[in-house]
Amino acid sequence: MKLSVIIPVFNEKYTLAEVVDAVRDAALPDGVEREVILVDDASSDGTDAVIRDIIARHPEVVALRQPQNRGKGAALRAGIARATGDVLVCQDADLEYAPAELGRLLAPILAGEADVVYGSRFLTADRRRVLYFWHSLGNRLLTLVSNMLSDLNLTDMETCYKMARADLLKSIPIRCNRFGIEPELTAKFAKREARIFEVPISYRGRTYREGKKITWRDGFRALGVMLWFRFVDDLYDERHGHAILHSLSGTHRFNRWMADAIRPWLGDRVLEIGAGLGNLTEQFLPRAAYTVTDLDPLHLHYLTNRYASHRHISVRLLDVAEKAHFQGLENSFDSVVCLNVLEHVERDAAGLQNIYAALAPGGCALILVPRGMQLFGTLDTVLGHVRRYTRGELEQKLVAAGFTVEKIFTFNRIGVPGWWLNGRVLHRKHFGKLQLKVYDSLVWLWRLLEQVLPWPGLSLIAVARKPVASS
Repeated sequence: MKLSVIIPVFNEKYTLAEVVDAVRDAALPDGVEREVILVDDASSDGTDAVIRDIIARHPEVVALRQPQNRGKGAALRAGIARATGDVLVCQDADLEYAPAELGRLLAPILAGEADVVYGSRFLTADRRRVLYFWHSLGNRLLTLVSNMLSDLNLTDMETCYKMARADLLKSIPIRCNRFGIEPELTAKFAKREARIFEVPISYRGRTYREGKKITWRDGFRALGVMLWFRFVDDLYDERHGHAILHSLSGTHRFNRWMADAIRPWLGDRVLEIGAGLGNLTEQFLPRAAYTVTDLDPLHLHYLTNRYASHRHISVRLLDVAEKAHFQGLENSFDSVVCLNVLEHVERDAAGLQNIYAALAPGGCALILVPRGMQLFGTLDTVLGHVRRYTRGELEQKLVAAGFTVEKIFTFNRIGVPGWWLNGRVLHRKHFGKLQLKVYDSLVWLWRLLEQVLPWPGLSLIAVARKPVASS
């Protein structure tokens, strides 16, 4: 375990060396290494000379310099990109926050309880310097508005001390360059459904004469940031189609429709492959035993958080094409659910063989894949699709894996024109939020039209069984 401490610096030559020494001396739990990253935001008061002296004394400290002053958010963005730790935290370069308390913030993450930890200046702590009433009131008002918009119950949204798992923080695009980073990250942590904890910290605030930089103008900007990210879902970078998957997770009526299409064949001991954010998992619970899997670390963390208290649900890493990942799972399930997975896999035949091995004799594989290479477009590319299937190709591969194919049918006929328009004509890389809301709100109508529209659906669903005689 490594903790990366990112220190944005702007004109802090009198306090920086002391802060760095305090960070280096802070007691951390056994086995936790530390990484210190200084990001000089184009200081003009001689801070660069102090940084050179720090590097001379401590060569392991990483120093970055911004070409021009852009603000705390921009400096943190640079530091996050450079950090190599498993957990990241921001440390201001003044003396308001005590690095000795970093170990306290780290404890909930090490215990596996939290993804994000906020150090609260307003929870009970050993001590707190008494300073500006209006500044404190402003912080509390901003926290109140943030809580109303994000449905959290934080006591200190504006705190500098925000510690987070590196994979989570690195996957979030940071847009704000100044102090708006605080409400921005809070809104995005909330929408990503991260497990957020607060711990009390001591706080030795400083006056404006002592160098405090945040002003009432930043408070008004923070309100604008909160409102913006309340309605804009800018939650992931462009890798792996996470943004599309998150958007689709909100289409609850569509997910229920998809679940209803395969529910008649679902048993009590279920293996779900490629669960993503658990959109379909919720539709199939409860079951006697449910194993939910994925290959993406972000999804695995999310699923672990979501189902940590469910005794009959286990979460595990699984690559459908890797035989080693199925060791110990042979003949264990009466149902394997594999929805929108095989199209991502080069060796899909190996994946089907592994699914076959995991099923008990008589067990049922429920496979959903996208249909028709003529529909392949930019949405497929963003999602990482290798192919789209024909009915004949899917049936042939199932039979080759040993299955008896009971049924193959198309699903979501109404989705074909929209997919073709967005991916083939408009070359879009995501769905519009309004577009998805309208589509989801009319699922009742699409279910009726499914029986009468003359073209095949956007997806193929296969019901394939492992013969009872198999060993």
